Amino acid sequence: MFRVRSRYLFSFAFAIVATSLAVTASAQSDKPAAAGDAKSSATVTGSQAQPTDEIDPLKRSPNDKQKKQQRKSLKIELSKTYKKWLNEDVVWIITDEERAAFKQLSNDEERDNFIEAFWQRRDPTPDTEENEYKEEHYRRIAYTNEHFAAGIPGWKSDRGRIYIMYGPADEVESHPSGGTYERPMDEGGGETSTFPFEDWRYRYLEGIGQEVIIEFVDNCMCGDYHMTMDRSEKDALLYTPNAGLTLYEQMGMSSKASRFTGGGLERIGAGPNSASQSTKQFDRLEQFAKLQAPPPVKFKDLEEIVNTKLITNLMPFDVRSDFVKVTGDTVLVPITIQMKYRDITFSNKDGVQRGTVNIFGRVTTLTGKIVQTFEDTAQIDVPAELLPRTAENSSVYWKALPLRPGRYKVEIAVKDVNGDRKGLWSRGIVVPEFSDDKLSTSSLIVADQMEPVPTKDVSTGNFVIGLTKVRPRVAPADGKPALFKRAKDQKVNFWMQVYNLGVDDKTHKPSATFEFDIVNIATNKPVVQKTESTDQMGNVGEQVTLQKSIASANLPPGVYKINIKVNDNISKQTIDPSATFAVE
Repeated sequence: MFRVRSRYLFSFAFAIVATSLAVTASAQSDKPAAAGDAKSSATVTGSQAQPTDEIDPLKRSPNDKQKKQQRKSLKIELSKTYKKWLNEDVVWIITDEERAAFKQLSNDEERDNFIEAFWQRRDPTPDTEENEYKEEHYRRIAYTNEHFAAGIPGWKSDRGRIYIMYGPADEVESHPSGGTYERPMDEGGGETSTFPFEDWRYRYLEGIGQEVIIEFVDNCMCGDYHMTMDRSEKDALLYTPNAGLTLYEQMGMSSKASRFTGGGLERIGAGPNSASQSTKQFDRLEQFAKLQAPPPVKFKDLEEIVNTKLITNLMPFDVRSDFVKVTGDTVLVPITIQMKYRDITFSNKDGVQRGTVNIFGRVTTLTGKIVQTFEDTAQIDVPAELLPRTAENSSVYWKALPLRPGRYKVEIAVKDVNGDRKGLWSRGIVVPEFSDDKLSTSSLIVADQMEPVPTKDVSTGNFVIGLTKVRPRVAPADGKPALFKRAKDQKVNFWMQVYNLGVDDKTHKPSATFEFDIVNIATNKPVVQKTESTDQMGNVGEQVTLQKSIASANLPPGVYKINIKVNDNISKQTIDPSATFAVE
């Protein structure tokens, strides 16, 4: 797991031996010879004194005085810089063995070598100058200090520790003001009032498990959220008699007092799922303990596939990349990965068929410099009786990467955890430059889901771009268009952003029209034609988001092309992106 340079180990061993010899020699020279001793510790021969009974200094154990002197020297030599590195910078990711070894080092040169080796052991790309792990680690520290500080620095808080160790959660359920809370059935049901709390959900954490939910509670109402195993800790009415009752307590099937007499980790009260919840308390305790350990390195086998390009028993999957402007020099690049259920091995988990796929991705420049890596796990749960009928369904994974304009190579490896199949995808992409004086658009995304997101989830979570959740439908690798089924509840959605519309100097508003045309490619006949203008959209600026939907049931089977033509009446520029899709 760790790659420590041999010269560092030699330097470390040599320094320890040298320090031990120096301290021992000093202690021996300070000890006075006993008066009247007929036999001194040396026999004189000529002008030289030779020891007669010398002990090998390498085998001599330091006494208590020498150990105390060594600790005092260490305390003096360990300057503020190294103390900060050990007790703040890497406090959540350094192992106990590494901490103990670092404390044994005797000088700053050895400590510098140790720190260099520490980051090299964690570098996902040791052949490049950049250490992506180190850069991401310090980015996380900066983020926690900005967002999680509450009387203490953000990195010291429980939320900061988890964020630094495992990165941002896949989903966050936030209740920053507490208030009324409808308990789920696994917490006893019923309504109560809560302190501020957050639930962080990770789809997968290496060494901990799948669907990891971590709860943080601010029961001091001071912004200091702490991690808890007891889900009842967020209940502000927990100690108030006859208030915040569970369903069983409301029906007289249980009393609130039983929450405090039943033992166990939690005081959530009896409910329909009490028996199953009690058996999971050891799982919660185990998870809580595992979350205290430094995170391990992930998916090295998939990284090896990307490096070697050698693969057998191929697992097919499809990939789509889109481009959305963030700033003048930063573009959001959502990578969407789609896998068919039929290509995933499912195993029975508590009566549910579960498929698990590990994903490793890497983005490099044309010169081979790595600019982004990501690792994650996609999990699919299907009722056992429905699995045969869902073989043609797809699982979709989404990862948004901020990149600068330019040419890149994207490599993605996947692994079917329950089976023995692996897959590799590699393509070049060109991230466009959205200049400030040129009319331009984001990718035109054809999506099977498009809906507004709650205010608290804006720009966070899977498939979320700005104010909208947009899940792209990925076209297969054989060149066919993205496919939609004709169904009453299925919609074909279109999402696109327009940038750099001209603004009138007098009205300070843009003036543009947007023409939507959906054409049946086989007949070359339009099936939908619509035109809108900025005058109809209310208060808009230089950037406009276009969103349209059409029921797939209204489209006869066939292949279609949507063309959106943007006419800027002020700058006199025109742009007309298009996309194809199929309905069956």
